[in-house]
Amino acid sequence: MFKISAQRLLAAAMLSAVFATGAAAHHGWSWAEADQIELRGTIEKISMGGPHPTLDIATADDGVWRVELGNPRQTERSGFVEDVAKPGDQVVALGNRSQDRSEKRMKAVRITIGEKRYDIYPDRIRTN
Repeated sequence: MFKISAQRLLAAAMLSAVFATGAAAHHGWSWAEADQIELRGTIEKISMGGPHPTLDIATADDGVWRVELGNPRQTERSGFVEDVAKPGDQVVALGNRSQDRSEKRMKAVRITIGEKRYDIYPDRIRTN
């Protein structure tokens, strides 16, 4: 029979908590501002891989932004799949920017290309 010391059990619990907190911080919204902004520009790059598909969007006034979408399945459910957009397309991203103002990074709730909207997080969309 295995005997686990209290120290080892405590160390394992602490390590699990550290990893769980890191994952939650990455996948959650705590890094983003509560207010939403609209970002308009041209798609420079699209990555549909995990953990989150991303768009690099070049704006006229503020350079290139990294726009994170939902997880791959959630993004796909919104209708935003490979080949619906390509570099050079005009895009409007609605979402929550990073609280760190030195980062040009946003978590998108909606992406619009042409007349087509892709509601990635429909329950989080706040429009005026």
